[in-house]
Amino acid sequence: MALHFSEAEFRQRQQAVCARIAEAGLDGLLIFRQESMYYLTGYDTSGYTMFQGMYLGADGRIALLTRSADRLQSRITSVIEDIRIWADRDGASPGDDLRAMITDYDARGKRIGVEYHAYGLTAQRGRMVDAAMAGFCELEDASDIVRLVRLIKSPAELDYVRKAGALCDQAWAIANRDTVPGAFLGEIYGRMMHAIMAGDGDPSASRWPMGAGEEAMMVRYHTGKETVAPQDQVQHEFAAAYRHYHACAMSVVVTGNASPDQLSMFSAARDALEACREGLRPGVTVGEVFDRHKATLDRAGYGHAALNACGYSLGIAYPPTWMDWPMLWTGNPQVIEPGMVFFVHIILLDDRPGLTMSLGDTSIVTEGTAEQVTHAPLKLVVN
Repeated sequence: MALHFSEAEFRQRQQAVCARIAEAGLDGLLIFRQESMYYLTGYDTSGYTMFQGMYLGADGRIALLTRSADRLQSRITSVIEDIRIWADRDGASPGDDLRAMITDYDARGKRIGVEYHAYGLTAQRGRMVDAAMAGFCELEDASDIVRLVRLIKSPAELDYVRKAGALCDQAWAIANRDTVPGAFLGEIYGRMMHAIMAGDGDPSASRWPMGAGEEAMMVRYHTGKETVAPQDQVQHEFAAAYRHYHACAMSVVVTGNASPDQLSMFSAARDALEACREGLRPGVTVGEVFDRHKATLDRAGYGHAALNACGYSLGIAYPPTWMDWPMLWTGNPQVIEPGMVFFVHIILLDDRPGLTMSLGDTSIVTEGTAEQVTHAPLKLVVN
């Protein structure tokens, strides 16, 4: 089997989730997030774009329903022994196959949690599951059970996060070196990706926002790449992944001469990032970290250009996004604990002068000062 963790660690994870299932008064959990399947069993596939579902009983028994295309992949990459196949055909209703599978696990008449918050479980598929289970068992939303267990990473997981961080820093060095006047951003993107893949990394779960000039004001991926002008601003937000564990980075490179406004914006972003990093300590809430971000930028006079969130948790991620919960926004009550991983990003979008500035990196929460795994530049990069 192509396992990236020991079977003992998978058992520990399953036991922790089973305890949460029992605490919630549930008899089992229907799992649809690919991240959850990978975390609990090692099952590694892009096949979640089609219907598949895993069942984990409170008693620890586990089974997978998938398609024939994943019959061998699920055996090669996971510790799952009971793998069922639903047949591709016109009029197929794999929700019925899922019900038949959990019938064998004594789920009839029981309270079963469902991971409704899953990219593979579209609204249409969710309605199909609900219809198949109607009158068979009682369903309730249990989308956060596995997610909350995944928040605190094991030593083995943190090793993968650090490896992703090292690859991300390599890509960052390329971005800072190669973003010069006349450079085509598509070529820079390719060189950064080559460094990650050549280092045995994985493609990140999101496409990278990258833009020059006015397009630097956009913090979402857009098609079409620009050529860097002699006097320009270039936005880089990217991530490296190692065994699906992510580390992220974000910054702006200026070409030509940095204006006083750009230098001031960078200073404010750096101060806000440092304040947030200082807040990544056990016992602090995620909302309090955001409040540090807001207070710092307000004092610097850039509150009008700041966003309503300044980062999020990181870990296992499959497309379409590397973002995980909780988000860093005001009032979020999630308490920070050692072993959590956060990407903190400071983003300033000031459309009045048409300037952007950003700075962000990834850190592991420890008992003391957070451990950086990617490393933002201390000075504005000007080429």
